[in-house]
Amino acid sequence: MKSCARARLWLNVVVGLVLFVSVAVLGQEKPAESGGGPATTGVGLIRNDPGAFQGYTLLSPLQSKSTFLIDMQGRVVRSWDTDATPSSIAYLLENGNLLRPSQLANPPFGGRTAGAGGKVQEFSWNGELVWDFTYATATVIPHHDLTRLPNGNVLLVVEEKKTAEEAIAAGRIPASVEGGELHADALVEIKPTGKATGEVVWTWRLWDHLIQDHDKTKANFGDVAAHPERVDINFTVKPGGRGSADWTHFNAVAYNADLDQVVVSLRNFSEIWILDHSATTREAAGRTGGRGGKGGDLLYRWGNPQAYRAGTVADRRLFGQHNAHWIPNGLPGAGRLLIYNNGDGRPQGAYSTVDEIAPPVDARGRYTLTPGGKYGPESAAWTYSAPNPTDFYSFNISGAMRLPNGNTLICAGAPGIVFEITPDKKVVWQYNLPSFGTGRNGRNVFRAIRFGPDYPGLRGRQFTPGKPLAELGG
Repeated sequence: MKSCARARLWLNVVVGLVLFVSVAVLGQEKPAESGGGPATTGVGLIRNDPGAFQGYTLLSPLQSKSTFLIDMQGRVVRSWDTDATPSSIAYLLENGNLLRPSQLANPPFGGRTAGAGGKVQEFSWNGELVWDFTYATATVIPHHDLTRLPNGNVLLVVEEKKTAEEAIAAGRIPASVEGGELHADALVEIKPTGKATGEVVWTWRLWDHLIQDHDKTKANFGDVAAHPERVDINFTVKPGGRGSADWTHFNAVAYNADLDQVVVSLRNFSEIWILDHSATTREAAGRTGGRGGKGGDLLYRWGNPQAYRAGTVADRRLFGQHNAHWIPNGLPGAGRLLIYNNGDGRPQGAYSTVDEIAPPVDARGRYTLTPGGKYGPESAAWTYSAPNPTDFYSFNISGAMRLPNGNTLICAGAPGIVFEITPDKKVVWQYNLPSFGTGRNGRNVFRAIRFGPDYPGLRGRQFTPGKPLAELGG
């Protein structure tokens, strides 16, 4: 009797242990195979292999008022608490300060502008607000991205609201805008002048570089196909349909100091453009001047040659892309452009890739184009897609960056998946963000940036790891 009771007791213990282990295993994310794609489920640290680039990752969840710096284990080593949610991504500067575009409580345009910002703030390493600058009017608002220039100025992406009458006078098809408005993108360079002030020192406006072949009685009439350096004001307009007020939708801006050029990403055109920053504001409003000799006209465009009548749907290479930027000097692929190609509208299906392209540019920053042709290259020099292509699909936001060891850090922003791959495309690190809000957008993060311990803004700083970021979300 006693032996039977002991046997039943041991059996219950064994069964309990089996159930406990089974539940524990089922509750955990199975690590991604290093040769496969990123894990699509789970929260927190998913993988941290020896081949990962060691450093700290900066994250600004779009539904959080805080920006976080996490270590390789996903623990928060520094955070900045602010009074507003970000319009995109925060940047850690070389002096250790945090530059952060954020949203106004009551943005103009009735809040209709995607990624609306309006406020630029800079915080010291210790969290002191050292610059609190607002730039917004009833017809102009910053949105999405910005970049700090080597001279200390800040280059903002802004939208300018145009009335239907202004758009029609510029050659817009009336049926596409009547009773509404049109938002035209621009770039504005701000020189900080005080704790809450700044001076506009340079401007480039899309509205100065239009062309149209719809109405010869209106401004900007010309041969669209013969002028790829200008922008067709009726591109994206569907016959008989109302066009979106959010016309071009710039979502990224980056600067190349060697060429004194700026690259912007246009989600709604599925194109990237390169502009001449060396042109003065006056030259940037025209078609001559600057190192490129074209004033503010486009020096280069790539991704969708249909936009300038130089191709068909088969020639399209970008699909709602984000985060176009030059790979910095000293890194593998330096001088090429790295792009998160979201894949929205991709004919083969909705999946994201990271594409590296080599523009046809000489040492003086001049881009070649055969008359009547389209800008090269024909295809990406390097691309990454997951073995199961949809594993890091992100309809919007997102980005990628090349790391000093040759790896690439990828941020699928909509699902909140951040992962690192080697040159031979093996996943060596992954962190899945927790939710910081309600609904399907709670894990949204615009971009992620990895800094090595020798980055000037981090050099010599001592860190005491805190809570895992996964414990701070909802």
